[in-house]
Amino acid sequence: MKKTLVMTGGGTAGHVTPNIALIPALQARGYDIHYIGSYKGIERQLIGDMGIPYHPISSGKLRRYIDPRNLIDPFKVIRGLGQARRLLGEIQPDVVFSKGGFVSVPVVLAAKSHNIPCVLHESDMTPGLANKICIPCALRVCTNFPETMSHLPADKAVLTGSPIRQELFQGDREKGLAFCGFDDSKPVLLVIGGSLGAVAVNDAVRAILPQLLGQFQVIHLCGKGKVHETLKGIKGYVQFEYIKEELRDLMAAADIVISRAGANAICEILALRKPNILIPLPAESSRGDQILNAMSFRNAGYSVMLEEKEITNEILLDAVQTVYQDRKQYIKAMKKSQLNNSIEKIVRLIENARRHNPKVARYLNDNPQ
Repeated sequence: MKKTLVMTGGGTAGHVTPNIALIPALQARGYDIHYIGSYKGIERQLIGDMGIPYHPISSGKLRRYIDPRNLIDPFKVIRGLGQARRLLGEIQPDVVFSKGGFVSVPVVLAAKSHNIPCVLHESDMTPGLANKICIPCALRVCTNFPETMSHLPADKAVLTGSPIRQELFQGDREKGLAFCGFDDSKPVLLVIGGSLGAVAVNDAVRAILPQLLGQFQVIHLCGKGKVHETLKGIKGYVQFEYIKEELRDLMAAADIVISRAGANAICEILALRKPNILIPLPAESSRGDQILNAMSFRNAGYSVMLEEKEITNEILLDAVQTVYQDRKQYIKAMKKSQLNNSIEKIVRLIENARRHNPKVARYLNDNPQ
């Protein structure tokens, strides 16, 4: 019997990269994979580059604050629900896997109406609004952190950790240095601003760039449209909007990392044992999930946490120098982590969920192994 899976999730790279990490393992298990995402989200390019059939639907954001768009977006969600129902009827997947983001809501709701089992993944300490809406429709909910289990139905929650792209473990430091035009004369600082919310991190790093370049070579992943033209050509400093294939080599080249505290990004940093400084999105710009993520990593001894509103040039520069000096201590702590690669765990959950599909269950009953 043909095995078919629909994946969904989007809006930010963090809602897409775990799906990308799972795709090779699922394909190896014989799954025909389709992806449902938004029209303009980052997921469309990332998934399209992999040759996976991509189906865009209407997507509206469900905001917790007053905004004129709140009057329009519910209609986008309703339209997306109709589109998702039609697509699932055509594709007829055995199971749906959702990484979250608001584009996933109509897909999961449509799957429920078709009696298609769903597996969700929640990266952060507490479920986001999109996943909160979807959890009642899910068969299982995967989590990154033990603390998250208390926020989920006990019969659905499974501690898996975050899927890590296997190619990240295959990076080549020398290739990374060559890609940036660097050499081995100075250690490398990698700055990951993220696809959203990168402005404050970018500004903080650029404010102390002259001092940093006295000790480090700096790779700056600054986000779409955020390359600073006047800083191009400075020796020891390179900027990129977004890096895909070469990221593994840049990570291999990095001695320390500055990053936002999105759960998937920090789990990749942890898996690669990179000493790091986390600057979470402030509570007024988010629901506070990055703050909780960063606090957890700080308390475990994996990271230094700096709150955005407290950053000064002196504080950031001191943190960079301290993390580099104490890098062996952070690496030692990260090696003891129990948040291991979760790909095999999640693939098993998807396989088990597939058996709950009435169509698959009937086939297995009529064709016992």
